[in-house]
Amino acid sequence: MALTYHEKVLLGALSEKGSGTPQELGTAIGRDGDAVLQYGYLLQDRNLASIHRETTVSYTRTDEGEEYNRNGLPERQLYRSFESSIPVAELNTHPLARIGIGWMRRLGWISIADGIITKKNDAPVSDIEKALADPGAADAGNIADLLRRGLISQVESVTYTIGITKEGTKVAAAGLDLTEETGTLSSDQITSGEWKNLSLRRYDIRKPPKPLYPGKIHPYQQLIDQMRRILLEMGFTELHGEIVQSSFWNFDALFQPQDHPAREMQDTFHLAGKMPLPRGWEAVQAMHENGGETSSTGWGRSWDPEKAKATVLRTHTTSLSIQYLASHTKPPVKAFAIGRVYRREAIDPTHTPEFEQLEGIVMDEEVNFRHLMGYLREFYHRMGFSDVRFRPGYFPYTEPSVEPEVYVSGLGWVELGGAGIFRQEVTAPFGIEYPVLAWGLGASRVAMLKMGLKDLRELYQSDIDWIRNTPAGPGNIRAGLRVQPAMDTDKDREEH
Repeated sequence: MALTYHEKVLLGALSEKGSGTPQELGTAIGRDGDAVLQYGYLLQDRNLASIHRETTVSYTRTDEGEEYNRNGLPERQLYRSFESSIPVAELNTHPLARIGIGWMRRLGWISIADGIITKKNDAPVSDIEKALADPGAADAGNIADLLRRGLISQVESVTYTIGITKEGTKVAAAGLDLTEETGTLSSDQITSGEWKNLSLRRYDIRKPPKPLYPGKIHPYQQLIDQMRRILLEMGFTELHGEIVQSSFWNFDALFQPQDHPAREMQDTFHLAGKMPLPRGWEAVQAMHENGGETSSTGWGRSWDPEKAKATVLRTHTTSLSIQYLASHTKPPVKAFAIGRVYRREAIDPTHTPEFEQLEGIVMDEEVNFRHLMGYLREFYHRMGFSDVRFRPGYFPYTEPSVEPEVYVSGLGWVELGGAGIFRQEVTAPFGIEYPVLAWGLGASRVAMLKMGLKDLRELYQSDIDWIRNTPAGPGNIRAGLRVQPAMDTDKDREEH
């Protein structure tokens, strides 16, 4: 049986001592405990040694627990703060009342009637007080209460014991050649031929190596980078902008009426402060009130410039697109943005109050709806979706509008965004005379499809095991959910 030098040394030590911890054996052979444990596992694989792993759990008081152990738990301090009775309203002014009153009732120290708290007994030392004083002697129920209250923390310690087997004893008794081995050859040893006289370490090429986890880009960021690279290769320019936008650019410039439900608190994060309106804002006002110089009749309602100055966290990246168009009114224009957007949402497996959105715009003299579908089809094909189709859709600031769908095995046809041609009410106030193709998708929803996730929150949590085990590069499409369009109808906002 071919053993390495260090395995032989450890086996020799075990034959003398019988067993020991990695640290004890390490002292004997001049190696650190971690290295000894590694050699021990190699011997265990050969049935020459056995390793026993034991986990012990202990509890230690937190800083808050230490304070309460000295001064008394909140319920004890609260109990001492009044005589035989006290109005509930008065005791509620005590800083420990929120915690202490409930625990005093639970322990049977007080009664409450007609708004008065009355002491029932002398409040003997409770089991939880005893547990805090000596967590090692406490029962499981009191330990659970102390952990829940954050007064103690759980500490796990692992100890290993390495012992020699009968087979190991036989091998050691037969004699061990403890000649030093060479594991790595230098260039001088190779060129001089010295290597021929060395005792070379043997390597088992069948044994899997210890896993290494090199640094890599987060899987979600890899997908975003893939989207960015595809669009840059298609000739688009990337847009960047602030997450704080004026209501003018976020809503008004996109022909959303000022009484639109999307502006209410349940959908939008409104901020303090205001931003100045851009030059030429009067054209947007005219478009809202009467359609300006177009055939549109607008919304037929008064438009308030002060409301347009209000600031919000951007609810979509379309606010960047319209600002870019306002300063680039002549074709050709091909631009896209990938950025985080914010909406007031209850957090659940498919919704978060912040998520990434991607959208693109194309303006040229003779582009039309067929060009729009061509751009979308090409983008989705490059993203790995082989089957793409389109169905009519509705979005507030495009007409006509379409919803692209891709086929995902096991799910069928899945909607992956929204698209259309900007309405004249959006482009005319800025002097844009050419058609503008616009489309968008929720990048985080596409990531769920590509990575086979069922919970959107996994993209943002620091789960090191998931990050390590997710292959580098775009993942396979395994599962998915309906993707939120970048352009929203009222119904979409209710569902998202």
